[in-house]
Amino acid sequence: MFRLSKKVEYAILALQFMSSKQGELCSAKEMSEILSIPYEFLSKSLQILMKKGIVESVQGVRGGYQLSKPADEITINDIITALEDNPSIVECLSHASKEEALACIRSEECSIKNPMIKLQQQVHNIFKNTSLAELSENNLK
Repeated sequence: MFRLSKKVEYAILALQFMSSKQGELCSAKEMSEILSIPYEFLSKSLQILMKKGIVESVQGVRGGYQLSKPADEITINDIITALEDNPSIVECLSHASKEEALACIRSEECSIKNPMIKLQQQVHNIFKNTSLAELSENNLK
């Protein structure tokens, strides 16, 4: 079954937490303890999210993280693609180049490749059209 990685799952939890704090700074330690996420793991993910422009960081004793833009402007796809390389529902769709995808020995006669491409596009569209705010509000339709 298709499943989000722990890295993405934890990042969504942390971003939801930040969203609920409405602009207050949240320390990685605080989020780690409250959300039961390993601190080192969370810290690394937050650094990546910062580099990708999803969160901002303020250094110092009273420092922490906050969302860099409103939660309704951050999509689940933004989070996933910030943390994962070429996420896909089947391995052959995760390859960066067509040559890598064709390396599969079943590529030429594969009967599920085209349907999987369609499913991948549908999943991508759901993630692209679902904001952190919607997920945080349990407002999914």
